[in-house]
Amino acid sequence: MRTLPRAFRERIANIAVVVEDWADDATLGEMGIEPPDTLYGLYRGVDITHRDSGYGNVLPDVITIYQGPIEEDAADEAEMAEIVRETVVHELGHYFGLDDDTMHRIEDGEE
Repeated sequence: MRTLPRAFRERIANIAVVVEDWADDATLGEMGIEPPDTLYGLYRGVDITHRDSGYGNVLPDVITIYQGPIEEDAADEAEMAEIVRETVVHELGHYFGLDDDTMHRIEDGEE
């Protein structure tokens, strides 16, 4: 988390990051993903653009990182670390209600 862009770190609250082996069939189906495609990560929660002053006393939003596909696709530990970082940044983008174009600029260090 220390390597995430400052804009994210300063605004993150009430998020749990968990690691699971693989996305299950139900999750893949929910996302419209069919094998051999899979997920590296998934955000579940209410993004901050959809919260109002009454939002509180809730369980944390969850970012799930799927270890199996990352290990399978990464050539080495350095690439694995980079995939995890990019995945976490992407999923945090959903927490902030960002669109894909904005998330890609942040991932590329442009913002």
